[in-house]
Amino acid sequence: MPNPSPLTHDWTMGYPMTRRSVPLARIQVRRRLTLWAWGGDIEDAVLVASELVANAVTHGRRAGHELRLRLVELDCGGLDIQVSDPVRAFPQLPATVPVFDEESGRGLLVVRQLTTELDWFLRPEVGKTVRARLAARPLTAMPPPVPPTPGGRQTAVRG
Repeated sequence: MPNPSPLTHDWTMGYPMTRRSVPLARIQVRRRLTLWAWGGDIEDAVLVASELVANAVTHGRRAGHELRLRLVELDCGGLDIQVSDPVRAFPQLPATVPVFDEESGRGLLVVRQLTTELDWFLRPEVGKTVRARLAARPLTAMPPPVPPTPGGRQTAVRG
């Protein structure tokens, strides 16, 4: 695994290998990133973590083991989301986009679209870790509010 840049926050939590862990992980990720005042898109981070945890629950289940979720805020402002499970098999990105009415098969495609990096590596003790990196949102000035038009509607000015 490549060495990450220096970190500013680091948090890890274990979860049972059950479907109930997915919404619990979403709550914890949103809470933790809000407390850290992370500058990136928190909802994207919540979605990425949710998809990775769901994949671990679905494909990484092994009796007597739990999954580990780790959030690492990097010094550059980026965020690593790491999910570890006890199965050594690496995830496979689908060769084609699933048909619109299929209920699964899009998770890693969604993660890949929302992140700057997606990789995985074997853990020395058991299993693997899937790591997704999100960039910090660049700080941009908010445009000034547009005064209402005579009809009471506001119109946005795009530049």
